[in-house]
Amino acid sequence: MSELPSRVRVMEVGPRDGLQNEPAALPVTDKIEFVNRLAASGLRDIEVTSFVRPDRVPQLADAERVLAGIDRAEGVRYWALVPNARGLDRARAAGVRHIAVFTAATDGFARANVNVSVEESLAKLRPVVQAAKDDGIVVRGYVSTAFGCPYEGAVLPSAPARVARTLLDAGCDEISLGDTIGVAVPDDVERVLEAMEEMGLPRGSLALHLHDTFGTALANVHAGLRAGVTVFDSSAGGLGGCPFAPGAAGNLATEDLLYLLDGLGIETGVRLEGVYDAAEEVAQALEKALPSRAHAALRAKWGR
Repeated sequence: MSELPSRVRVMEVGPRDGLQNEPAALPVTDKIEFVNRLAASGLRDIEVTSFVRPDRVPQLADAERVLAGIDRAEGVRYWALVPNARGLDRARAAGVRHIAVFTAATDGFARANVNVSVEESLAKLRPVVQAAKDDGIVVRGYVSTAFGCPYEGAVLPSAPARVARTLLDAGCDEISLGDTIGVAVPDDVERVLEAMEEMGLPRGSLALHLHDTFGTALANVHAGLRAGVTVFDSSAGGLGGCPFAPGAAGNLATEDLLYLLDGLGIETGVRLEGVYDAAEEVAQALEKALPSRAHAALRAKWGR
């Protein structure tokens, strides 16, 4: 284990991963304002939307309109999720230069989500990644169920390590390891990261995408920090539930992550108050309370 890093990069996934799990779709104007506010807070990586088929994810059927309406702030990387070649074509036409592709560590999850095995999904993704790289597009690879699967239960660390190695070899610039159902504890994080090291994956190529289903997300962040991880995915306000654990908290909240990192003296370049304001606007539009613990505490403190 190494000392804690001095700086961390936060990947904000609220506009995509958060909003796609909300039952109600936000109007385009609200989504545009959300993204612009997040960029103004200092976030430099924002996952804006997805080019999955609109009938599969109707909450993000307005991808082109949102991307056309946002203010492209200097130094901000605007990401979009791309499932296939058709999605890549749409993303390029919308001016996207940073994309994410996704697969899983288990066949059960892969079949439930994309109707193919893990190996089949990787075979389909290789030409998509190659085409993107040939066009100078930065590519991120998501590995879902890296710590546990709703269909297969416990996952051996070697499984996500093999998938991550394949994605990196295919041309992905960064691999995000997802605790999709939020079951990991710090020892699990250490074991999975050790498996990544054994598979020859540079620690600098890895990110953690943690869910807070059982309240262990921040503990897992600390385990990742101690192991040298410097990129963490999070969602403003904790937007987006966990579809496999009804009623449970979903994504790690950006406010909770920032509070921890600020307290540890780790630089992010992101203003906690700015993220709070962005999330509060969305909470009012959705007419719901947000699951973020830090957001609730700040609302009580600031009275807004």
